[in-house]
Amino acid sequence: MASNGVNDKSLIVSFGEMLIDFVPTTSGVSLAEAPGFLKAPGGAPANVAIAVSRLGGKSAFVGKLGDDEFGHMLAGILKENNVIASGINFDTGARTALAFVTLRADGEREFMFYRNPSADMLLRPEELNLELIRSAKVFHYGSISLIVEPCRSAHLEAMKVAKEAGALLSYDPNLRLPLWPSAEEAREQILKIWDEADLIKVSDVELEFLTGSNKIDDETALTLWRPSFKLLLVTLGENGCKYYTKDFHGTVEAFHVETIDTTGAGDSFIGALLCKIVDDQSVLEDEQKLREILRFANACGAITTTKKGAIPALPTPSEVHKLLNASK
Repeated sequence: MASNGVNDKSLIVSFGEMLIDFVPTTSGVSLAEAPGFLKAPGGAPANVAIAVSRLGGKSAFVGKLGDDEFGHMLAGILKENNVIASGINFDTGARTALAFVTLRADGEREFMFYRNPSADMLLRPEELNLELIRSAKVFHYGSISLIVEPCRSAHLEAMKVAKEAGALLSYDPNLRLPLWPSAEEAREQILKIWDEADLIKVSDVELEFLTGSNKIDDETALTLWRPSFKLLLVTLGENGCKYYTKDFHGTVEAFHVETIDTTGAGDSFIGALLCKIVDDQSVLEDEQKLREILRFANACGAITTTKKGAIPALPTPSEVHKLLNASK
């Protein structure tokens, strides 16, 4: 008799960076004024992998960490959260990336990065676990891994291998402008791989940046649409999200919660969505089903903003159902 364990589930592989955010113990102060900092593991692709596994899905992370205490701590956190870690490499010559994050009084963030170069930037194509990547039903990635070589080549190779193996390619650019040499370079590299994806999620801020428009409307969003896409999403924070497919488009309302820290909300949202579509992509063609899934994803994103840090705040299914039921 077949078991219903995690091993039978379809695999979501998340590719990119994992790092440590140092978050001030006091909100609403500058980095210089902060009396102290808490370690908060993060990195969008790693957050997505943990979001998936916490919701009961099967996920793996592919990337490179420093062969240092922080790198081994991060690998340990992935394993504790049931993320498959066979795609992780350790670099003996470079440190695990760090970021100092300011939480402004409104819960939004500012970043100062320590990566010169950090281990994640040094992943080489020949270090990729191709067997793991080929077994992915969904391959998810961002754009930070496109900034410098050799990681950019590793990223492009991993995408190619996943696509050839029939995976759905999921792209969340996750713009971090301070990491790019210039805004022009960021826009060019982010858009260079645009057409390869099947599913793309951008935030309202990223939509403005990529289109050069200050309007968050359907017309602007549709300039980013490609005929090969299955789904384009624009997340609007407390205003929910907009969705576009070849046959329909619309908006799904957000859940109103008391926001403490927005870190990881977008990762939680996309992780939830991928979890719900990995076994049956036909839901992307059924508007009613897609709206239900996006409502679930919005609930996951909302819950993540109610606690500090990304990983501790990623929800379990029971927390999500509680919010969904309370909002009926």
